[in-house]
Amino acid sequence: MKIRYLLMNAYGVGGTIRTVMNQAGAMAGDHDVELVSVFRTRDEPKFPLDPRIRLHALIDLRGPRWRHPARTWFHNRPSRLVPPSEVRYAAFSRLSDRKIVRYLQSLHGGVLVTTRPALNLLAARFARPGIVRVAQEHMHLRSHKPELAAEIVRWYPNMDAVVTLTYTDAAEYMAALDGGGARVATIPNALSPAERAPATRNSKTIIAAGRLTRQKGFDLLIEAFASVAGTHPDWQLRIYGDGKERGELQRLIHRLHLYNHVYLMGGTTTLEKELPKGAMFVLSSRAEGFGMVLTEAMAHGLPVVSFDCPNGPAEIISHEQDGLLVPPGDLAGLAAAIERLIIDTEQRHALGTSALASAQRYDMSWIRPQWEQLFTELRNSQTREPHLE
Repeated sequence: MKIRYLLMNAYGVGGTIRTVMNQAGAMAGDHDVELVSVFRTRDEPKFPLDPRIRLHALIDLRGPRWRHPARTWFHNRPSRLVPPSEVRYAAFSRLSDRKIVRYLQSLHGGVLVTTRPALNLLAARFARPGIVRVAQEHMHLRSHKPELAAEIVRWYPNMDAVVTLTYTDAAEYMAALDGGGARVATIPNALSPAERAPATRNSKTIIAAGRLTRQKGFDLLIEAFASVAGTHPDWQLRIYGDGKERGELQRLIHRLHLYNHVYLMGGTTTLEKELPKGAMFVLSSRAEGFGMVLTEAMAHGLPVVSFDCPNGPAEIISHEQDGLLVPPGDLAGLAAAIERLIIDTEQRHALGTSALASAQRYDMSWIRPQWEQLFTELRNSQTREPHLE
């Protein structure tokens, strides 16, 4: 089976990039797999890529722009095809419109998996008949602005399938699309292939990780940890990740006098080496598409504490069995849950042991067959003609 994955930027760092590369690598053993990046921003991808996968980019943005005056003119003109309500709208341009549409219309047969709303919408509009088109959702429907949601409702029925990460999101898509033609399925992200050392859970280190953006709620975590540090000054919080809120978070740390307790560790592509150093993992997001980092932490045997935010933690964590769920935005509740695991060593170890067992359902050996079955069923039943305007 020929399978193509279309990413916005396979050369960047982020959860979507990592999970798509993992999926592509798992499929490459028995299938003809191609990874296409709209943009190329560096010489090599930051995440390891299976050598059996063919990787190419539609637009090469390496080097100074003055070397490519024609590209610069098109690249500076805003996209006409990507909705302005798409979070990454500013990254797209008239040039990317032309390149993506030309690529989509060049395809014949096989499976095309697109990995963000902008690319899903373009595939729905411009991919030729005979291609199995799968829209992969890495956030959730309610996270999109109303204008973008309207475009999704308009065009996603042209897709053969919309794949969500959670059953909650799948139900919302089915209601929104109202039987419009696209099959809605749920397949969670798989664990990254890695050697995972088990956490000892005996350190006095709490670990968190993600992009330093408002969505990830690290400001909430730091505020909650302030009360924990006052009672347990020998404990520390390490936050891994980069992002636009780094300066603001650093100022918050200083304002709360936590500079000896909270550390912004920067980004890493080897989080699996850092997780075993923790006693627990905390997710403080205001919203999630899934919460992949929770499954990664649990796979190391770390007990997890998480806000019960939409849409993922409650489908990953069984409260009081392999982790603790806290009402969204409840800072006192988050601090209490963290302190509970600091004090109760026995429960910390019990939750971590259960978390390790729970995480096995996200192993690629379980996830890959779900994708293969979906692709096969879609290919065998494909009879619809796309609706184009």
